[in-house]
Amino acid sequence: MRFSCLHTHTLFCDGHDDIETFCRAALEKGLVSLGFSAHAPLPPESGLVTDWHLPPGRLAGYLEAVRAAARRWAGRIPVYLGLEADYITGRTGPASLVYPALGLDYLIGSVHYILPPDGGEPFAVDSSPEILAGNIGAHFGGDGEALMECYWEAVSEMCRAGGFDILGHLDLVKKSNGALHFFDESGPRYRRASGAALDAAARAGVVVEINTGGMNRGWIREPYPSGQLLKMLAARDIPLCLNADAHRAADLDGHYTEALAAARDAGCRSLQLFNGSQDRWEREALEPF
Repeated sequence: MRFSCLHTHTLFCDGHDDIETFCRAALEKGLVSLGFSAHAPLPPESGLVTDWHLPPGRLAGYLEAVRAAARRWAGRIPVYLGLEADYITGRTGPASLVYPALGLDYLIGSVHYILPPDGGEPFAVDSSPEILAGNIGAHFGGDGEALMECYWEAVSEMCRAGGFDILGHLDLVKKSNGALHFFDESGPRYRRASGAALDAAARAGVVVEINTGGMNRGWIREPYPSGQLLKMLAARDIPLCLNADAHRAADLDGHYTEALAAARDAGCRSLQLFNGSQDRWEREALEPF
């Protein structure tokens, strides 16, 4: 079957290879298309400054660099222009009016940060176990399940607000759960919170990515989303695409075999391929083993 990757990060943000290296690797690996999705600049109202988002002053350069690559590689591999936009409750999100003016081919919406209900500043759910444990204690009284519910509510809010095409690394909140065990993925609170977010995603009509980035970087042993969530997605007939969340060109198709196996096991029958046309997506049937 045909493969693509629309979730990539280059030297413009927190990636380790340049655009040309990614394009060359995508062609060598036999991908049918490639999309670039730098972490979008965080607006001042986010209250955050990071070293992994695209600096505002480099946005124009990034847009032109990807468009130039699309022209250079035309006829060999389609190259698409995207961004990954963070949703932070009440502060910023992919529904911002700034994005339609940029002429993007697609937009990934992701939740990395949650705004704790005690009035504290946003913090990342994919930080180290030590930092996350400190935030659970400081802002949630040690109740990891409450943090988990706050994360899924943010995903639901982002879906209700809309403005994006692909929902990024759906259950990112599980990244440190293997070390901390701060919530129970099989428990009723998790099923209720995640199910509400999936219902919101279904209503929004977005494509949910199967993301192998955590596997590529050795953080987790399964893709985002988990097998349980893949079954819930299949039951809701929510469309899926496959992305590597590649920060290195070598990882552009990393762990795709395992991700496909997880999708099949969960009852998924097809994936979506982005084609940049008016219809935007086309269906690719999952081949049997």
